[in-house]
Amino acid sequence: MQSNQPIAVLGGGSFGSVIANMMAEKNLPVRLWMRDQEKADVLNSTRENARYLPGYSLAPSLEATADLAYALESARLVFVSIPSSAFRSVVAEAAPFLRDGQLLVSTTKGIEADTFCLMSDILKQEVPNAKVGVLSGPNLAKEIAQRQLAATVIASEDEEVRAQVQALLHSPYFRVYASTDTYGVELGGTLKNIYAIAAGLSAALGMGENTRSMLVTRSLAEMSRFAVSMGANPMTFLGLAGVGDLIVTCMSPLSRNYRVGYALGEGKSLDEAVSVLGEVAEGVNTLKQVRDKSIEKDIYMPLVCGLYDVVFKGLPVKEVARNMMLNVQSTDVEFVLARSEVVS
Repeated sequence: MQSNQPIAVLGGGSFGSVIANMMAEKNLPVRLWMRDQEKADVLNSTRENARYLPGYSLAPSLEATADLAYALESARLVFVSIPSSAFRSVVAEAAPFLRDGQLLVSTTKGIEADTFCLMSDILKQEVPNAKVGVLSGPNLAKEIAQRQLAATVIASEDEEVRAQVQALLHSPYFRVYASTDTYGVELGGTLKNIYAIAAGLSAALGMGENTRSMLVTRSLAEMSRFAVSMGANPMTFLGLAGVGDLIVTCMSPLSRNYRVGYALGEGKSLDEAVSVLGEVAEGVNTLKQVRDKSIEKDIYMPLVCGLYDVVFKGLPVKEVARNMMLNVQSTDVEFVLARSEVVS
């Protein structure tokens, strides 16, 4: 591919803006698609995305636009950073402007309502001849914007996708590791949003470090149990897209899902918690979808079911926690014992 071909990033939120700017800092032509031309004009003139990344200076070769056809024209690679609720509609709108063999990479961590499709599924359905990848890891956009050291995973069955993303995003402060387990990497980034809500809620209630440690490790067991039942590789969850992403979202107040949980722990309603945040918290919708799927497939997920009762049914946290502690104890590390030996 020619280096003068533009790179397109669809979605002008915090992470979309950060990865677009990381590439623009290398003096590469980058087009950042936003829904609103007025906001795109402001970004171009001020060199700042004031809503999502105030104070973060954007490189000269980053160009914001609301013209989707222009954003995608001759694009060597397209990153899609659109919330899951609008992901399919934007990809369908973009499809006529994409060529056969187009490199498409999702950075969205979520599940489509009703279909239980991951974002890579949607890309393959809407753009059948594309080469698809997913980017996921412990990547808080505001920290990356401050050039704090970080790493991520690009997962794809296509070697070209992996190599292109590694070359485009690697920098002195950002490393990009590769994986072929697209489904596992994507599920890791999606499922951890649920447990970040639980972590924020427990923090607001003043629960101690022992509780937090138990929560994170049992979350990891539950995530991997669910993902493997859906066809993922369990080893993926020992890496950045699994335990790495889980730790950062369960520990950091910068995590949107953590902040929703914290607000719930302070006594706010779900609607109040989401409105105070002002941004999409994917974990709220993911919680409902994963809880329903776990019941459908008979997967043991006590944390998900307990959190669902708190968030959507309004049950008292302490009562739910007490009931969970009375659950029959299972194995410590998932997959060490054969399932026939595990009591759950």
